[in-house]
Amino acid sequence: MIKTYKKDVENCLQILRMRGTILYPTDTVWGLGCDATDNTAVQKIIRIKNRPAAKSFVVLVNDVVMLRQYVASLDKNILQYLAGIKKPTTIVYPNATGLAENAVASDFSVAVRICKDEFCETLIQQFGKPLLSTSANKSGEPAPSIFKQINPDILSAVDYAVYYRRDDEQPAAPSSIVKWEDGKVIVIRE
Repeated sequence: MIKTYKKDVENCLQILRMRGTILYPTDTVWGLGCDATDNTAVQKIIRIKNRPAAKSFVVLVNDVVMLRQYVASLDKNILQYLAGIKKPTTIVYPNATGLAENAVASDFSVAVRICKDEFCETLIQQFGKPLLSTSANKSGEPAPSIFKQINPDILSAVDYAVYYRRDDEQPAAPSSIVKWEDGKVIVIRE
């Protein structure tokens, strides 16, 4: 399994550096991903999902240091909030910076999650940039909770599909999504 894990990381890095798309296990559901700073790569994900271009995405970072590079301001209370929760949680931040234009919402906000999954953390850290992440499904279809539920059209459309954790039968759930407004948490999705 270690051999597959390392090879998958290497293959993903090669594809990401060439503006490609990947299908990979995240800390939640299986996701479609690409370089979150590259408009061309993000456009490929939009096409694969047959998704409205105006709909925003989630961006995965590996730590607070990377998070600070892509959000204009970071309330210290958000970090305290994140430290106290166990479920993967995505925070919507105002004023994204340094990300692909088509990866952020029309109001320039961005949904970011500090990913606490070993595979994703390794991949993001070695890539040195955030990953765009969206569930591995066509727009409007249910998110696959295990690899076997991924639509074959999605599988054939990406440039690389990770082998690591394909046999995992433990169903996964999407992250919670919250927005931080005036020092208060507003739950968008539990």
